[in-house]
Amino acid sequence: MSDAASRLAALAEELMGVPLPVRIRAWDGSEAGPPDAPTLIVRHRRALRRMVWKPGELGLARAWVAGEIDVRGDLYEALDRLAGLVWERGHDAKDPVHLVRDPRLRAAARELLRLAGPWPPPAPPAEEVRRRSGPLHTKVRDRRAISHHYDVGNDFYELVLGPSMVYSCAYWSEGGTLEDAQRDKLDLICRKLALKEGDRLLDVGCGWGSMAMHAARHYGVTVVGITLSAEQAAYARKRIADEGLTDRIEIRVQDYRDVRDGPYDAISSIGMAEHVGAVRYREYADDLYALLKPGGRLLNHQIARRPERNEEDYRVDEFIDAYVFPDGELAPVGRTTATLEEAGFEVRDIEAIREHYALTLRQWVANLEAHWDEAVRLTSPGRARIWRLYMAASAISFERNRIGVNQILAVKTPESGASGMPLRSRIWSAGSGR
Repeated sequence: MSDAASRLAALAEELMGVPLPVRIRAWDGSEAGPPDAPTLIVRHRRALRRMVWKPGELGLARAWVAGEIDVRGDLYEALDRLAGLVWERGHDAKDPVHLVRDPRLRAAARELLRLAGPWPPPAPPAEEVRRRSGPLHTKVRDRRAISHHYDVGNDFYELVLGPSMVYSCAYWSEGGTLEDAQRDKLDLICRKLALKEGDRLLDVGCGWGSMAMHAARHYGVTVVGITLSAEQAAYARKRIADEGLTDRIEIRVQDYRDVRDGPYDAISSIGMAEHVGAVRYREYADDLYALLKPGGRLLNHQIARRPERNEEDYRVDEFIDAYVFPDGELAPVGRTTATLEEAGFEVRDIEAIREHYALTLRQWVANLEAHWDEAVRLTSPGRARIWRLYMAASAISFERNRIGVNQILAVKTPESGASGMPLRSRIWSAGSGR
């Protein structure tokens, strides 16, 4: 089969209706497309079968995870160029029904099938989440979803996250390192919560214990950290013991719905609420409200998506759902704040820091790429490719304002109305807790 790249490029442009934004290198060594653009390498015809079988991002993701496609050149530029086709053009151009109705496109689709080779496509890569059943966001299903993402090896996460072991958006300043930015983020949260000696903090989704350790070490609080990941909990407990903080910090493998030992003076929830889901978000807000003492503060640090013109059109990202965060959901920040207020909270401050997450993700990708062989050894080639793609694509999404991240500070304001907030807001943003 000669010059597969030219045929593939022509078919892609016919089906998508726009010029191909990247160069293509096919399995036969041929190349076609813009000479100065990043190159999409199609190593095997199997990749086409996957993309025809599951048009859009899921087919592409399966081919990527399997190593059947790759990018030569700048990955971020390639994703940025492809974003308009794969993620931002809507679903009509990728809908098989749309192809069947248009005779011209139907002919192109038949030619693409011939080029793809023998049917059917191969099975999805082993890293894909298998078929799920039952209601969303039960305790059992949430525990399995969390385990899929977080229980892939603490050594792997050390390579990606660096010494801070913080898996959420950092808070950057000019010239700072990732460790500086993560420390500053943790300290900013402590100051927004107005933590002081003797306070009791609940850290929901405590990860590897970094927030709990920072709050206990620098602010003299006692902390209960909860996670659904057994591997995270074991790692956090060892860190805490090594730092001599076991008298101040307790780490539990526990669902937030099962915490009953309030009241707490403050609650931090950093990068956890994305796993709660729309059907449970009011329950989440109610539970945290009940666990706080009057006047207590909640810092909810959460990724948000842009609202749809018609919210019924919203679809969960197929690649993220199948390979990265099963059952994860993003909501617009307005819906999140409204739900917190419905639960009784007074929302006092919202700080949008989406550009900070793009910087964080680019640093994580750089860490992964710098330790690629070891990352593959610790997990699998497919898993390492998943993390590289999802983090790079997420960085582009933050940069393009497709998604954002917000720190929402809310107070369980008592009936007297005395919130305990400073008269001038955001005095906490000055300085850094070193």
